[in-house]
Amino acid sequence: MTLKWQKDPEYLALVEDLLDNEMVQKLEMYKHHHVTNRLLHSLSVSYRSYRWAKRLKLNTKAIARAGLLHDLFFYDCETKHEVGGKGHNFEHPRIALENAKKLTELSELECDIILKHMAGATRDVPKYAESWIVTLMDKHSCIAELTTGAFSFIYRHTVKAMDVVAYNPNQIN
Repeated sequence: MTLKWQKDPEYLALVEDLLDNEMVQKLEMYKHHHVTNRLLHSLSVSYRSYRWAKRLKLNTKAIARAGLLHDLFFYDCETKHEVGGKGHNFEHPRIALENAKKLTELSELECDIILKHMAGATRDVPKYAESWIVTLMDKHSCIAELTTGAFSFIYRHTVKAMDVVAYNPNQIN
């Protein structure tokens, strides 16, 4: 993630207590979208959403915090078929919301953001503009992560795999 969230004191002030939390830090242990970890993905969603909220004069605190907590679940996506009766897309926002409630007090807005961030993949329709932004930034971050991962895969398996000898005109026989 090339976003400069670490150097944004306004953003950090909104989320630093969450970032210091062991449960949030634990997200780093889980692969996400095959190419990143869940903590970096959540930070990407949170910070991208925060920047939009700031531009649109929306609730930056709620969007930054709920964006960071939107995927607060602790199972590998490879085992997602084992979670709940309605599938991963439906169940993981509910699991994330319950876990987030254990960490901090949440507003109705923050609950809506976390619960409905899978709009489009589920029938849950966001009630607030902030919820729509996190939903869209979740998809945006996913596409950015997958694209980066695809380019990295292609590079590793083509360019690096080839035994390419650089052209040197002085070595011509």
